[in-house]
Amino acid sequence: MTVDERERLVRAAREGFLSGDRPDARLRPEIASSWRRSRLSRVAPSDDSVPYAPLLDGANRLLTAAATPVLDWLADQLTGGTAVILADADARILDRRADGRTLSRHLDTVLCVPGSQFGEEHIGTNGIGSVLEASGPVRIAGAEHYRDNLQGFTCVGTPLRHPVHRRLMGVLDVCCRYDDTNDLMTPLMLSAAREIESRMYAESSLRERMLLEEFLKASRRTSAAVVTLNQDFLITTTAAATLLDPSDHALLWEWASDAMTRRGECAGDVRLHGGAVVSARARMVPDAGVLIELRGDRAGSPHRRPATSDPELPGRSAAWRRALAEVGAATRSGLDVLVTGEPGTGKTRVAARILPGAAVFDAALAAVSPTWTAELQDALRRGPVILRHLDALPADLAPVVAALLGTSRVVATASDPAARLFDHFGARIELPPLRQRPEDLPDVAAALLRTPSPAPRLQPAALQALQAYGWPGNVRELGAVLASARLRALGGDIGLAHLPAEHRRAASPSLPTLRRTERETILEALRDARGNKLAAAERLGIARSTLYRKMRALGIEDTRFAPVRGK
Repeated sequence: MTVDERERLVRAAREGFLSGDRPDARLRPEIASSWRRSRLSRVAPSDDSVPYAPLLDGANRLLTAAATPVLDWLADQLTGGTAVILADADARILDRRADGRTLSRHLDTVLCVPGSQFGEEHIGTNGIGSVLEASGPVRIAGAEHYRDNLQGFTCVGTPLRHPVHRRLMGVLDVCCRYDDTNDLMTPLMLSAAREIESRMYAESSLRERMLLEEFLKASRRTSAAVVTLNQDFLITTTAAATLLDPSDHALLWEWASDAMTRRGECAGDVRLHGGAVVSARARMVPDAGVLIELRGDRAGSPHRRPATSDPELPGRSAAWRRALAEVGAATRSGLDVLVTGEPGTGKTRVAARILPGAAVFDAALAAVSPTWTAELQDALRRGPVILRHLDALPADLAPVVAALLGTSRVVATASDPAARLFDHFGARIELPPLRQRPEDLPDVAAALLRTPSPAPRLQPAALQALQAYGWPGNVRELGAVLASARLRALGGDIGLAHLPAEHRRAASPSLPTLRRTERETILEALRDARGNKLAAAERLGIARSTLYRKMRALGIEDTRFAPVRGK
C-alpha cells in the first residue's frame, strides 16, 4: 500500500469513526485505541483551543538541564521544515525549536508553544499526549491526528524516563509537515532520548552523591535520627528508619519545602502519620534536597514506629479515629444504626463492621422488585440486616419498612443525612469525606493496593498529588484511580506519570492542615451560595473583600463557580 493509499484509508476511517462507526480494522491498534480515548474525553475534532499553564521557574530542572544541550544539537542538525519539542509529564510544552519561519508560524497557529498542554484528554491523538497514554514511542501521521487542525503534521514522540527510578519525566517529539515525512524520524528520536536520559543519570547521580555526603557528615556528629531526601530519593539512619513510615517521606518533604521558602534553615514539631510528634530541624542541601534531624516525640517515646491503623478501616486522623470510636460504641449498643456520609466514604464497609455477616439489602432496588419487601421481611426474621441506600427508598414503601424495623437489628446507610425513616434509628454515625482527612490517604491507598500481592508503593510525588486532590468520589474514586495507575505502572512503583491527567494536575504543593481546612470551609460556603460571593461571605461572617483575598491566597479559582449577576 502506497503512502497516498494509506492516507486515504485513514481519512475514510476517521470520517466513519467520527460518524459513530467502530474503528476500521486496518487501522494501527494504537491509533484506534487513542481515537477511542479521545472520544471518551469528549474532544471536539473541529476545536482549536489549547489549555495553557505558565511555566514556573525551577520546575522540571533535571529534565530541562539534561535536554537543553541535546535540543541545541538537534536544532543545528534539523533542516527542511522540522521542529523538535520538549514536554513535561503533563504534556505541557517546555521548549520548541523549529526550522524555518513557515513551520514556526504554522505551529503558532495550532498553539504548539511553551506553556500549552497537549494532553490527549484536551487535544486528542497527537505526538505528545498520546506518548504519555501509551507509555512508549508513538508515530502520528496526517489524518491519524484526532483534531482537524493537526492533520497537516507528522509527529514522532518518545517518552523520557528518570534513569534511576524510571518515573516518566516528559516527552521528546519531532514534527514536520506531512508531505515531508521521513522514516528516520523514529530512530533519531530514540537516539536523542537515550542521550537525554544519560545526561539525567549523570545529573541525578551527582545530586544523590551530594545528599549522601551531607548524610554521612550529619550522622557522625549527632545522635538524632537523620534523613536526607528530595522528591525521588531518601537516605535514613537506623533510628530514622525505625521511626518513620514510608508515607512520612512525602510528609517530611512537604513540611521542609514549605518551611524553606521562608528561611534557609527551619525547626519545629512535625506530627507523623502514626500520630507521634517529633522535633525536626531541617536545612537545604543546595541543588540536591534537604537534610532533616529528628528527635523523639514530645510524649517521651523513643525512636519507635507507631502502631499501624486498622487494616480494614484504615486511617489515623482525628476525624477518622472519632468516627471509629462511634462505630465501636454503636456496635456494643445493640441499637439500630444509621450510617451517613457522601457517596464513596465507606458506609457499607462500616455497616459490615457493626453487623458482620448480616444479609445486605439495597433500598434502591425496592422500586423495581415487587418481592423486595417480602424478601426483607423474611431476612429480618432470620437475623440482622444491612439496608443500603435508605435515602433511595420509595416514599410509598417507607411505612411498610418502618413497620418492619424492630423485628431484628438493622444498620442502614444513606448519603442524604435527612434520609427517610432516620428518626427510627437509635444511633447515627456520619463518616467524614476523604478531602477532610488527607493525612489518612497514605493508609487508605496502602490498603487499596494490598491485593493482589505484591503491592506497589506510591512514589512521593504521586502521593503528594493524591493528597492535594479534592476527591469528590471519596474512597471509591481513589480505588478506581489506583487500579488504573497500577495497570500503567506494569508492576512497578506508582509514580506521578501513572496517574490520570486530572489527578496529576493536583500535584502542586499541599496546603498545611489548618489552611486546607479553611479552604474546604470556603469552598463549601461558595457551593452552598451557588457562587454568590456576597452570600458566601455573609455565611462565613467575613467581608466580601476578605473572601476574595482568602480565595486568592488559597488558590481557589473564581471560575469554578457560576457567576451571579451583580455579585
